[in-house]
Amino acid sequence: MIRTVQDHIWAFDCEWVPDPRAGRLLYKLPEDMPDRDVLTEMWQRNGATPAEPTPFLKTVLCRVISIAAVRRRVRGDEVKIDLLWLPRDPDSTEQQAEASVVGKFLQALGKSKPQLVGYNSRAADLRILVQRAVTLGLAAPEFCHRPDKPWEGVDYFHRDNEWHLDLMEHLSGWGKGGGVALHEIATLSGIPGKFDTDGLQVAPMWLDGHLRDIVRYNCFDALTTYLVWLRMAHFAGHFDDARYECEQDLVRELIMQLSEQPETEFLTRYFEEWERLQMLTGQN
Repeated sequence: MIRTVQDHIWAFDCEWVPDPRAGRLLYKLPEDMPDRDVLTEMWQRNGATPAEPTPFLKTVLCRVISIAAVRRRVRGDEVKIDLLWLPRDPDSTEQQAEASVVGKFLQALGKSKPQLVGYNSRAADLRILVQRAVTLGLAAPEFCHRPDKPWEGVDYFHRDNEWHLDLMEHLSGWGKGGGVALHEIATLSGIPGKFDTDGLQVAPMWLDGHLRDIVRYNCFDALTTYLVWLRMAHFAGHFDDARYECEQDLVRELIMQLSEQPETEFLTRYFEEWERLQMLTGQN
């Protein structure tokens, strides 16, 4: 189980969609072929069936469109959390660019060097960030830097440290029936899982120009990842019952503060779902 809780943590989540440019290049599709048709062709060539028309594609074939993270920092006796997301302005063409989204995140990660927490992040989120950064020709030397020995510094690539903590790996284990979805562990714990939107809707939303709604969904997943991490850290003994409740209260306070601002008023929906699940699971 979780061995370490660092003073600086980012619980993050990425959203991505099949990349029309990748489809045109790899499958020699016409340049003027509409994006929607390109995506359909990509799914068809990767095993689409009537029962599963949009199969999972290799991450290298997809483009990152949004990244969100809950940041936790400890300074003395004070714990501060905040919510970060990219693109900051989903309506900005410049900020929408994948190189901007991926580049800014990896550069900030390399500069700050927090403990990185994700869900299925080793096999998916971190993998796609590295793969797409390479295809985009980005440089992220601080993020990529590795110490001579894993215990001598931050290393996001070594499996035997916890600078990158994949919660799914700790929960799922091995064997049939071991895989645990974020939605499952969260909902059963009284934490919002997938509601209103799920991952299968992201590509259609992107094609229809609803990036702002995707960013909001991404923020929900980052909050959920953070709350699941809190619960697991409590389970592992890093927070006693009183401290765990205080840590959850910090999240509630953050959501309520952000909900008062027009840009982040959408978080009211997350708070309402959290309260509903807490009542249903008897954990309020």
